Amino acid sequence: MSEETPFIGREKELKRLQETKENRIADLVVITGRRRIGKTRLAEEFGKSFDQVFLFTGLPQTKGITAQMQRDHFAQQLLRQTRLPPPSSKNWNDLFWHTAHHCKEGNILLIIDEISWIGMKDPTFLGKLKTTWDQDFKKNSNLVVILTGSVSSWIEKNILNNTGFVGRISLELSLDELPLHRCNDFFGGKYGKLSPFEKFKVLSVTGGIPRYLEEIISLRSSE
Repeated sequence: MSEETPFIGREKELKRLQETKENRIADLVVITGRRRIGKTRLAEEFGKSFDQVFLFTGLPQTKGITAQMQRDHFAQQLLRQTRLPPPSSKNWNDLFWHTAHHCKEGNILLIIDEISWIGMKDPTFLGKLKTTWDQDFKKNSNLVVILTGSVSSWIEKNILNNTGFVGRISLELSLDELPLHRCNDFFGGKYGKLSPFEKFKVLSVTGGIPRYLEEIISLRSSE
């Protein structure tokens, strides 16, 4: 197993997430930002303070992907993480109920990644998620549910500005590119040292996107 890269530059956001655990209620958190900006990595880093973490992600919205395929994929992930026979994937009621059953006790983090991919083709998805939150998820005061997605416009329209979620979201985070002084932390150490001009050229291409900065091979020139 490869060594995990250091967690860099999201200390403020991580602290805000940690503060949700001081509440006496279950928390619903929304994290947005462009792809490769570090939404899932931030959620997973936060997850290190939990006894158990469940992570579900949607299938990319490529040609031919249907709502049923998204439900099947969710069921497969549920099976892999609980090691129990998956429920029927014909509708979200069964999938969410089984997920909530595994989250009813304990210090648990539930991450639904790329939620916009999951919900785009299923008009019932968000309504059933909201109902399960009200009836089941929120009964565990030590549960945090994080919804992430890179299609920020969809999340803003269907979750943040949706009357069904009003008063239910504890925290909203929008991740931007890392500032230059934090980008510099990706250079040096085991990655070798780059001259300021080489760093400038690399950052001109990658910007402050953590996933791209992780790909840097410092022994090669920026060209």
